[in-house]
Amino acid sequence: MDLTETRLTSERIYEGRILNLRRDKVRLPNGREASREVVEHPGAVAIIALDAEKNVYLVRQYRYPINRATLEIPAGKLDAGEEPLACAQRELAEEVGLAAAEWQPLLTFYSTPGFSNEIMHLFLATGLRPHREKADDDEFIEIVRVPLAEAVTMALGGELQDAKSIAGILAAARIWQA
Repeated sequence: MDLTETRLTSERIYEGRILNLRRDKVRLPNGREASREVVEHPGAVAIIALDAEKNVYLVRQYRYPINRATLEIPAGKLDAGEEPLACAQRELAEEVGLAAAEWQPLLTFYSTPGFSNEIMHLFLATGLRPHREKADDDEFIEIVRVPLAEAVTMALGGELQDAKSIAGILAAARIWQA
């Protein structure tokens, strides 16, 4: 069965610094027409930074859309033309003040395919050493180091509620048998 929806028209509703929003009219597989709202995002990276003692580096930061601070793995938006690995290296230095000797791709997934085209590239970073880059002016971050086994408990117990962090921690734990 062909499930493809074909775009008939597209209207740009909003253009922003982080995302764009458009409304499309589509033809459904049964021939009817429907409306789809799409959040366009340039893609992002997230990093499981794992030190020699099997601790994961997390960042606590305030997330305005949900009106609270969250505990997450370091992550950031891809700049135009930027490769995911270069972005991951930049974000790890900016958010946590670290560089890594080894980088391993873990997962690539769509964060919310029901309404957004954001693709997330998840990396495992090991062989960590200090390397500070200038952080973004609008980011206020607290760095938290947690044993990987404890991070798994936090992910499965609901203490962590950020999807990329949960996926990353569980993927890293599977590799490292935490």
